[in-house]
Amino acid sequence: MTIKVDLLIIDPQNDFCDPMGSLFVEGADADMRRVAAMIKRIGPKINDIHVTLDTHHFVDVAHPIYLKDSAGNHPNPFTIITADDIEKGVWSTTLPSLNKRALEYAKVLEANGRYPWCIWPPHCLIGSWGHCVHTDVFEALLDWENSFAMVDYVTKGSNMYTEHYSAVKAEVPDPSDPSTQIDTSEGSLIATLMKTDIIAIMGEAGSHCLANTARDIADAFGDDSYVKKMVLIEDGTSPVSTFEQLQEDFIQEMTARGMQISNTVDFLK
Repeated sequence: MTIKVDLLIIDPQNDFCDPMGSLFVEGADADMRRVAAMIKRIGPKINDIHVTLDTHHFVDVAHPIYLKDSAGNHPNPFTIITADDIEKGVWSTTLPSLNKRALEYAKVLEANGRYPWCIWPPHCLIGSWGHCVHTDVFEALLDWENSFAMVDYVTKGSNMYTEHYSAVKAEVPDPSDPSTQIDTSEGSLIATLMKTDIIAIMGEAGSHCLANTARDIADAFGDDSYVKKMVLIEDGTSPVSTFEQLQEDFIQEMTARGMQISNTVDFLK
């Protein structure tokens, strides 16, 4: 029986993976070179490749332009925004009509307890160089597609009202936007992954988008026996600087649920 092996590559984009990127993750460039080499090495054994793409407008809840202080200044990147900040007017939305929504957003984020509201440098802007896939990975994907295969590109993050670390669910789903909500229908990423035998996960960042995508997919499976199919390619991911503990917490949590660990050299060796 042929074993179906799917790769799930999280946000292998220039803004994260190139040293010139606006939100470069230290170590990501080397991660992507290793991932590219692995794809070329195991290409014939791969059933499908899913690549998620962080996809943002300049006006975005996690970009500085969304908020301002009383003097009209936008917050600096890496500023943490709290519900108390919004209530007290430390920060308000640049468009006043969005202030009530921003307060509700902050409160839900805090209640969820997964991540705070963090302002990031504008990144992965639609149509920009930073949105494009890292060159080494893109060339490896093209080599794989040369066997008349097709990479499954999954975009996420274009809803300006909510952060979308996970590829399958926004941090605060928008009831009016199905793309921010879990989808387990036939043909969805989750439904497709349920049918494969091995899910190799890699990409950026291990503290944020990769971690949340893996968690949400595992939760959507509804049965941890499926989690045993998940294999983290550990040398194919890195954490955002200063958030290293979040990646460690993710690995401990998911290995306890059954996720396996491998690397770009030994996987399918």
